[in-house]
Amino acid sequence: MSISGERSGDKKGQIFVTRFECQSLFRLLLVLALHVKVKREVRRAAEGFLGGTTLVQWRRRTVLSISLWQDLDSVYSMGRVGHHIVASRMPARTGIRTACGVYPYAGDWKHVMFGAPATAGEPLFATGSVSTTVKGSPS
Repeated sequence: MSISGERSGDKKGQIFVTRFECQSLFRLLLVLALHVKVKREVRRAAEGFLGGTTLVQWRRRTVLSISLWQDLDSVYSMGRVGHHIVASRMPARTGIRTACGVYPYAGDWKHVMFGAPATAGEPLFATGSVSTTVKGSPS
């Protein structure tokens, strides 16, 4: 939620990054195995899931899980993914530290970085399929 009480970027694409800090190779492999199993069910059951990947930092025993979502509301469909609900309890039980962040679509890269007029829509959607106008911003 933003300071005004509004959820940030409701109708825009979302990126979730979850960090798993594992204290052993066994725990790291456990996280990876669960991701393979859970990802299959997420693709079948969660609406608005566009894709995801994992990055492994072997020496640090850390896994970064990155997932792309159509919009913030679609993330709530994870509540229908039974394996994710069960797997989400595993880190606390095994001493794996976690952190998760949500990164909403901020706008066309040229506009965000240089203030130039936006030349393209949101890259998660086909041109013209979704309004990419941000509340309070010119279209």
